[in-house]
This record gives sequence, structure tokens and C-alpha cells, in this order.
Amino acid sequence: MELFWEILVSALLVIGGFFGLVGSYGLVKLPDPMTRLHAPTKAATLGVGGVLIASMVYFAVFKGHLSLHELMITIFIFLTAPISAHFLSKANIFHDWPADKLPRPEGDGQWAVHEVESDTSAEELLEAEENS
Repeated sequence: MELFWEILVSALLVIGGFFGLVGSYGLVKLPDPMTRLHAPTKAATLGVGGVLIASMVYFAVFKGHLSLHELMITIFIFLTAPISAHFLSKANIFHDWPADKLPRPEGDGQWAVHEVESDTSAEELLEAEENS
């Protein structure tokens, strides 16, 4: 039975290392910031998650104590990576793309970062919302 756990930990480490390698390669080789954003948020997150889960299984099976630190770190990374990617993509759209160059969003609306002019006051925004 010990062989099964060794194979499982080894497989998790290899899978985690593979995803980390793919994420690092994508971060370096993809052409623009919006496509480079996918490499660390998807592949590298799975890589770190695989290594942390391998560590958790190793300490639970071979050392005899359950360490939840790795589980907490994994959950934290899986929750924060998409949020930070979302903020980075919004900042990139706002900074680098004019509104007329963006693809049309679904429905009748505009992109949130281009919907409001920067010199519009809060009172004018409230009036515009009430009138619509």
C-alpha cells in the first residue's frame, strides 16, 4: 500500500512540475499581455496546486500528521489568481485599448471601463442613471 502513496505523490509532483513549466513557458513566449495573462493564472496555478497537494498527501501518509497549511495555500491561490487576472485584464483594456477597437460586448451595453468619461462627476452619473 505504501507503493501506491509513493506513486500518487510522485505523479502529483510530476503533474505539478509539468503545469509549472507550461505556465512559465507561456509567460515568456506568448505575444501580448492579454494572452500572457492566461499562462500564470491557469497552468502555473495548477502546477503550484499539484505540488502543494502532493506535499499534503506526503505528510499525511508518511509523517503521520495532517497539515492543512498546504490546503489553505492551495485554496487561497485558486481563489486569488482569477481575481488578479480579472483586474489586470481590466487595467490593460482601460490603458491600451480605445473603445472603438474593442469587440462589441453582448447586449446593448458598453464595456464598463469605457462607459463613463473620466471628467464626469458623481452627480452627473446619478442623474444619468435616474433618467435612463
